[in-house]
Amino acid sequence: MATITPSPEEMAKRVARFDELQVLETQKNPEVPQDVMDLIYSRKLKPVITLGEDPDSPFGSDAPIVGAAGITMTYAICPAGTGPTLHSHHKTHETFTVMKGRFEIIWGDEGEHSVVLSEFDTISVPPQINRAFRNVSDEEGVLQVVISGGVHDRKDILFPKKTAEQIAEKDADYLKFFREKVGLEFES
Repeated sequence: MATITPSPEEMAKRVARFDELQVLETQKNPEVPQDVMDLIYSRKLKPVITLGEDPDSPFGSDAPIVGAAGITMTYAICPAGTGPTLHSHHKTHETFTVMKGRFEIIWGDEGEHSVVLSEFDTISVPPQINRAFRNVSDEEGVLQVVISGGVHDRKDILFPKKTAEQIAEKDADYLKFFREKVGLEFES
């Protein structure tokens, strides 16, 4: 097979500058308070690679790199002590690599297991396992999140009933927002 040589302009479309990455559009909703958003998302979820123009993508389509052999990659930026609650992926693997700080990766039906990862440590969580992560360092942490295999859409993600209850306690309209506007699924 012959090789190809893309132009510098073509390769420029495959470069993601960290300082230029944008947070998910759904995280910019001023009607949902930060403590409720923190149950679902890391404080800043910045897509790097997406599959393209898929309206059901959990990471939107605003990433500088589109298409990379069926993976998506996002940076999860979390202040100390924060991170999203338990959730599972039906068909996709979620691989976490700590880029800055230390993160506790939690898994199990009730989050009964955990491991703490330091910079550049990696863990890959297979489908159908509840998982969460939390920045356990004293500074803002950055976690690289790679999703591979299966279908990369919002319907692949399931939040436990407990998360739905926590959101509804704040305001049932917030739960309605995540279900209807964002398209997330919660156990009933």
